[in-house]
Amino acid sequence: MRSQVALVACNGGCRNTSCAYGCIGCGMCVSICPFGAIAFNDNGVAQVDERLCQGCGACVVECPQGIIRLHDADCPIVIKCSNRDPGKVARTACEVSCIGCGICEKVCPSGAAQVANNLSAIDEELCLSCGMCAVKCPRHAIYDLRGILTAKA
Repeated sequence: MRSQVALVACNGGCRNTSCAYGCIGCGMCVSICPFGAIAFNDNGVAQVDERLCQGCGACVVECPQGIIRLHDADCPIVIKCSNRDPGKVARTACEVSCIGCGICEKVCPSGAAQVANNLSAIDEELCLSCGMCAVKCPRHAIYDLRGILTAKA
């Protein structure tokens, strides 16, 4: 079985002001993590240190926004957005929100990137980690956690 680690699907581009889907900075995940793997970044958004995370899922259960999920640690390409609003509204709420444009779907050679409800998602079983979706995302909502193809999230 592949190892899993937590991922906060918010990049903090809204600075916690107008996105109803993002991290609200309540600190529940930080306080519940038994491994000290979660801290707030400069944007006031919870961020997981994958080197410390053991994938227990306590933060997933505790997050009131439901934006933390476990993901395959071997798949470095991730969506760091949870906004499901249509493009124009999402653009207004956050400078790096997914707008559901579908470019990721078009460039993904394996069919792993799909857009539903105005939000991109990556099927980690299909993802080749090529990073085409991350490189082509016009809003930079898709990241390469390794920091090779995009800036580190």
